[in-house]
Amino acid sequence: MSVPHPISVMVVDDHPLFREGLAALLHDEADVKLVGEAADGREAVERFRALRPDVTLMDLQMPGLNGIEAMQLIRREFPQARFVVLTTYSRDVQVLRALQAGAAGYLVKSTLRKELLSTIRTVHRGGRNFSAEVATELARHALEEELTERELEILKRVATGTTNKEIAAVLALTEATVKSHMKNVMAKLGANDRTHAVMIAIKRGFMDG
Repeated sequence: MSVPHPISVMVVDDHPLFREGLAALLHDEADVKLVGEAADGREAVERFRALRPDVTLMDLQMPGLNGIEAMQLIRREFPQARFVVLTTYSRDVQVLRALQAGAAGYLVKSTLRKELLSTIRTVHRGGRNFSAEVATELARHALEEELTERELEILKRVATGTTNKEIAAVLALTEATVKSHMKNVMAKLGANDRTHAVMIAIKRGFMDG
């Protein structure tokens, strides 16, 4: 009887100790084999071309090319590539961006020991798997409207303490238009004021804190 070919896995994370920990988790599994590692998004693209792993474990926050950008580049060349995102963030916007980039699994790093192996196997079979924390966050905001690029641009300037008048001058808009955009932003986010809007946007992953 032939032995099934083990699932080949590549780990992409900029922290060597974390990669070592994942290697240890996978080491004793007969049906899963770690075939390579990468320390950033750019290296991940290069290593993927060489190794063609069945499943790639991808961190999101890395210097240079981040995880979402790396997944997008890999999927352009290899549409069938399968990814499991491993991150400290369960923010709904980050999750959605990862899904759009091709992630079939999304795990918060604190749950890895319990869920990693089953997720690798599920994703390899063509399924999807998300930790309960991530699924809850997605469901909570599923029906809410996304911020437009213009609204996000204005909100980022608000976060730096820029006034409506100053934003209007920089973006070649009227002050009334800026106020209208901010009104929409606060309505979409359920915010009480400008500061509250910034705090919610950071918490949900629309922008970094």
